[in-house]
Amino acid sequence: MENILSSNKNFKCSVSSVLNKDTKQHGKQFLYDEQDDTAWSSNEGTPQYIHIEFEELQQISAFSFQFQGGFAAKDAKIEIQREDGTDNKTQYEQPFYAEDINALQTFQLKEPQANVKRVKFVFSSSTDFFGRIIVYNLRIFK
Repeated sequence: MENILSSNKNFKCSVSSVLNKDTKQHGKQFLYDEQDDTAWSSNEGTPQYIHIEFEELQQISAFSFQFQGGFAAKDAKIEIQREDGTDNKTQYEQPFYAEDINALQTFQLKEPQANVKRVKFVFSSSTDFFGRIIVYNLRIFK
């Protein structure tokens, strides 16, 4: 499967927060740099999110996360907006259930999506008592 975040650099990424506002050490750029020793770390609080907007429409069939154990998503969902929608409303939504482990975990969409403009991962709760999320790798697949 092709990771569209590594093969396509034409996207914008935003996150809900960064630990201590220290973007040089914990920033969003570490979500998709494919390095095992860097990570995005959120601040405390819920919900946390990752929002990606593509310049060109994409097809999505799966995604994967590598969380740090103890800081994994507990109650999470993916929201997808296609270009054919109106008013920036979510047209597809699917919950996913990550394990509280360090390993890369892959999640298949029940219905592969075409013409995707925006993807948002929403973490309503975390395995961390304070609601922090730490992600070493995020991949989105065609």
